Amino acid sequence: MDEMLTGEAYPLVSRASRPEGSRIELAEGITVGGREIVLIAGPCAVEGEAQLLATARHVAAAGAHLLRGGAFKPRSSPYAFQGLGGEGLALLERARAETGLPIVSEVLDETSVEQVAEVADVIQIGSRNMGNGALLRRVARTGKPVLLKRGMAATVEELLLAAEYVLVEGNSNVLLCERGIRGFDGATRNVFDLAAIPLLKELSHLPVVADPSHGTGRRDLVPAMARAAVAAGADALLIEVHPDPEAALSDGAQSLTFDAFTALVGELHAVAEAVGRALAPAGRAVP
Repeated sequence: MDEMLTGEAYPLVSRASRPEGSRIELAEGITVGGREIVLIAGPCAVEGEAQLLATARHVAAAGAHLLRGGAFKPRSSPYAFQGLGGEGLALLERARAETGLPIVSEVLDETSVEQVAEVADVIQIGSRNMGNGALLRRVARTGKPVLLKRGMAATVEELLLAAEYVLVEGNSNVLLCERGIRGFDGATRNVFDLAAIPLLKELSHLPVVADPSHGTGRRDLVPAMARAAVAAGADALLIEVHPDPEAALSDGAQSLTFDAFTALVGELHAVAEAVGRALAPAGRAVP
């Protein structure tokens, strides 16, 4: 039998090591991996105080449980916006203080791990770094929950092996994120692999996050794929939201408007109920 299916290549991540599945506390009162589905929402990149705080207030009021925002941004072009760095982290701290939303933010290299870990409640490993074993080990040793994104050309087995790097360091708080893989058809940014969601839950005990924003690259397709991801068994969703997507410095084409995000949350309640689940109770609403 294929060793991927038996879990022999990744014994700590394998479902066989914990048949009941893992539940991971992301922050006080927020647990992922059970019946309730968690929403992580916010801008691709922290661009400034007004943009971030407006988004944080809105997603909190609409029902999000964590705020996502990149202070450090990996970009294909060296001329593209790279993030605000430390200034962005400071703004994320302010957004958390005002809204109560815990923070998810990406780390790009070993030199910035401690800086990001001081602010982020959940540390994101992006698609480009999924196979960076040294970074995975270093982030694991912070003890923080790790949101591990599937590489843009990675197999399911490679994602699970990357997670094994974190668990072997003694940190079992890993969320596997399906964010789409590269395909030949440019009609969408990526091929959003919905089948990977139930497959990952079959092969591994770790919770699964779906990122339909990167999975499609088109805001008009994000709601449909978010609904489908919940139906497929996702434990959490990662949704990009921006006050003015057309003016966004990063990934505006896949970012939802405030109104679209609010509408989507309502739809997700219905889909979750239809498959015997529910959205986690909303955090502190902000006027």
